[in-house]
Amino acid sequence: MPIRVNLDVMLARRKMRAKQLAAQIGLSETQLSMLRTEKVRGIRFDTLAKICLVLDCKPADILDYDIDPADLHIADED
Repeated sequence: MPIRVNLDVMLARRKMRAKQLAAQIGLSETQLSMLRTEKVRGIRFDTLAKICLVLDCKPADILDYDIDPADLHIADED
């Protein structure tokens, strides 16, 4: 998947545990863990906004994109 989640990096920079972040944004530790390990297919914008607010960052600090021309072909099939 060309989208990478760098949430662990931001947590380390802010010296915060995932458990603390989950509690502050109202997400279960399991759901946050699945996001951190890229086992989800999407994220709600309101959840992303809460994460950014608590970690004082921007979405680009958490999400990264690896260019993959095959993405265009996948979108055409839908």
